[in-house]
Amino acid sequence: MQQIKFTKMHGIGNDYIYINCFEQKIEDPQKLARRMSPRRTSVGSDGLILICPSDIADAKMRMFNMDGSEGKMCGNGIRCVGKYVYDKGYTDKTRLTVETLSGVRALELSVSGGKVRSVSVDMGTAVVGETRTLTVDREAVVCTPVSVGNPHAVLFTEDISSAPLTTLGPKLERHEAFPGGVNVEFVQVLSENELRMRVWERGSGITMACGTGACASVAAAVSKGFCRSDEPVLVRLDGGVLRIQIDASGRVTMTGPAETIYEGETVE
Repeated sequence: MQQIKFTKMHGIGNDYIYINCFEQKIEDPQKLARRMSPRRTSVGSDGLILICPSDIADAKMRMFNMDGSEGKMCGNGIRCVGKYVYDKGYTDKTRLTVETLSGVRALELSVSGGKVRSVSVDMGTAVVGETRTLTVDREAVVCTPVSVGNPHAVLFTEDISSAPLTTLGPKLERHEAFPGGVNVEFVQVLSENELRMRVWERGSGITMACGTGACASVAAAVSKGFCRSDEPVLVRLDGGVLRIQIDASGRVTMTGPAETIYEGETVE
């Protein structure tokens, strides 16, 4: 078994195992994600992120869910990638770019005491689809599809505490309306500048937070008139708070913290 150095990091509780592929080569990241992600029998995480060299950006990230499936983008993960490459000395820039399967994203780092504390990310343009009514277990479910480089289904609820996260979440994730699977967000509107959100992530299940999900939720809320464009919206997730702003063209900026938990090395 290959010995692998890794760093455990999180963005508001959305934790991943980060591996420096500037200095290590990972032969089978899908298998490694499945091996290292279980919380009771291994390191434990929401998945695995590889930090790699890029020919078109300052760094490249590849993100793998707990089940080994590769995701196109992770909002909380990309903030941690920005922190990693700066804190480890791979760049001295506070404005940098990261290549993802959803395209190149621009990051702005907030640095204090020589370390990155928070990161703002240009997430690109959110594409909000027409509201759909789907049938799940013979019941009608109304959701708003949103793409932020990866797919989301946003469901608005009056009471987030009673949202059927564990029952409806996995059924919508695998619904025939979303052939590639979908991330499912349950959202309560607290005010025009504040949302409460919980998430069932494609390939991982319940997580403490989802950055792209927060962006998708605000985009859906703006499209329905619950929130305003060009004004910051605070999205409260199980793990913390993200600040999301969408301009009139639909372009999304996400701001939130990034933290290192510990570093380690796998053993036989």
